[in-house]
Amino acid sequence: MDDIVKQALVRWPNVPHCTGWLLLDARGNWRMRDEAAQAQRASGTPIRHDALLGFINRNYEHDESGQWYFQNGPQRVYVELEYTPWIVRLAEAADGTLTLTDQAGAPFTPVAAWLDEAGSILFADNGQHGVALLHDHDLDLFAEHATIGDDAQSGTFHWRAGTALPLQPITRAEVPARFRFVASPADAANAANAASPANTANADQHASQNG
Repeated sequence: MDDIVKQALVRWPNVPHCTGWLLLDARGNWRMRDEAAQAQRASGTPIRHDALLGFINRNYEHDESGQWYFQNGPQRVYVELEYTPWIVRLAEAADGTLTLTDQAGAPFTPVAAWLDEAGSILFADNGQHGVALLHDHDLDLFAEHATIGDDAQSGTFHWRAGTALPLQPITRAEVPARFRFVASPADAANAANAASPANTANADQHASQNG
């Protein structure tokens, strides 16, 4: 986290959080979502400003409940996730060595791999990422270094010489709970608000008046 952000948190510790306005799509693009995009549950507009993208990537973290956020100065901006909190690109060096890099440009070293029902590939590491989705543009390169079983739900990814990762089956619906992240903090906040005692009391009162 940037020092200027840490200083802002100390100076203004009680700024309300923000949900719904920022989304990470399945190709690692950060997108801004205005009120219209949120109402339509649309992905929003890609952010193209390099300095802003760098600022987001440097200040991207998660809370204890698995909600990922961008710390924008004193304000926590929770991130809607199209799939996973991290997206990785696969590349092959001239000597044949494979590398994975996340959307912030940091290296990613996989220790496990999964194959979902749509053919998407997910990796887990032992570090900060938890789980990452492979960018769909890199599936062909992945296939060159993988052996897929006849059932199309298993196989092996040949990551490095002497390191082969079994491909484990998983469904997309399982992924958030399995890897302990919240795909939509906005939906979680709305559900929590709806279940709050004040809202429950108001609903009960409205029902009794109309009963």
